[in-house]
Amino acid sequence: MELDYEKLGLKSGLEIHQQLDTNKLFCNCPSVLRTDEPDFKITRKLHAVAGESGKIDKAAAYQASLDKEFIYQGYDTTCLIELDEEPPHEINKDALKIALQISILLNAKIIPLTQIMRKTVIDGSNTSGFQRTVMIAKEGYVNTTHGKVRIAGIFLEEDSARPIMREKNLAVYRLDRLGIPLVEIATYPDIKSAEHAKETALKIGGILRSCRVKRGIGTIRQDINISLKDRQRVELKGFQDPKIMIKTFENEIKRQKKLIDSGNTMEAEVRNCLANGESEFLRPMPGAARMYPETDLPLLKISRNLINEVKKNLPTLRSETEKELKEKGLSQEMIKLLLKQNKLEEFRELTEVTDNLQLAGKILLIIPKEIATREKISIIKINKILNKDVLAFVLESLKKKKISESQVKQVLEKIVKGEDLDKAIKFEKQDSGIIEERIMKIIKEKPGLSMNAYMGLIMKEFKGKIDGKQAMEIIQKFAK
Repeated sequence: MELDYEKLGLKSGLEIHQQLDTNKLFCNCPSVLRTDEPDFKITRKLHAVAGESGKIDKAAAYQASLDKEFIYQGYDTTCLIELDEEPPHEINKDALKIALQISILLNAKIIPLTQIMRKTVIDGSNTSGFQRTVMIAKEGYVNTTHGKVRIAGIFLEEDSARPIMREKNLAVYRLDRLGIPLVEIATYPDIKSAEHAKETALKIGGILRSCRVKRGIGTIRQDINISLKDRQRVELKGFQDPKIMIKTFENEIKRQKKLIDSGNTMEAEVRNCLANGESEFLRPMPGAARMYPETDLPLLKISRNLINEVKKNLPTLRSETEKELKEKGLSQEMIKLLLKQNKLEEFRELTEVTDNLQLAGKILLIIPKEIATREKISIIKINKILNKDVLAFVLESLKKKKISESQVKQVLEKIVKGEDLDKAIKFEKQDSGIIEERIMKIIKEKPGLSMNAYMGLIMKEFKGKIDGKQAMEIIQKFAK
């Protein structure tokens, strides 16, 4: 069934939450998710309190009525602020600068004097029972094929604790994620369709990934607000995969339409997105009663000097970077890997040594992974050994014709196995007559193979101690 969004009176907007790649927002603890066993745990219960209006928010009251017990797991990287046993420190300046960069790239108006707020959250995901958040900018926009989508507000806030297990009366959280800086971007209800929602999310996501943000599953979360004509708003939470956005969007409209057609009351509620494109009730829609000022921190002043400093250091947009690299001849696959692995800065440094962009990308992104797989060494360790200085040395050696391009991979393998740099680039010279004789023998023993197949056999035979160009010339001479 094709949906007529205009006839249905669709109103929809997005909320996008992106983790920033800095230390935590109100302490100096590292923003690292741990994989080892926790060092300690504490148990607590949380209670709903009145907000600035003097009323208890109904979403908070609902969570309190569940009477849950919460267990928090911590590490040696967990501090008293994360345990809510110490007041917050001054806001992280690096995180603030990144949030300002994002605000400027989204054409938003920066707020020079702003109040850090507490947002009541008592589902256990914050040890304090609230989340700290501050509005940095407002009234921005992003251009799409369906016109401008206006940005209502851009907020800098702390991420919640990481859920490990949830049961009826018990929830377990890990404190390694609590306090990681998040930028929240909230649009006006300018979304015109499911496809438009996806386009807008990808457009904003491209701007975010142009800045210093974390990458990978769980580092970005997207919520969609949907309502039909004269009906209550429903918030769909938990999008991480844009692939199911259209399906989930359309399913929610069909669900709301079915309720309206059957005469049932539409409730304002928050629903959790499921992997199959459906959703389930999570809690009532929160209201303004859950917000109140943060009394442990002063007003946040954003000076004109700071804004000017940020403007001078704006990153190049991801779309512009892709276009630039493509025009320089880098393959689309290599561009995608480069941006996904956040290696653009290292890549640019390597291209100062060589004009061969494909080779620079290969030794940075592909060869280390191949060596890690074959030698059964972690890619983290390989990347520490083959750091940018080592890679630059190898490219310089190639430029000075101390090695050939076909020997680059072997040089890197020798370095990983512990050879020093000067020794790794030294190869025994082979007599040209002996080389030709051995290649001719390989071709005679295995007639009818492709040029590339012969090249593979020959490089294996000579263990890389032969120039690839020379080998191909001999193959072409003898292979029929």
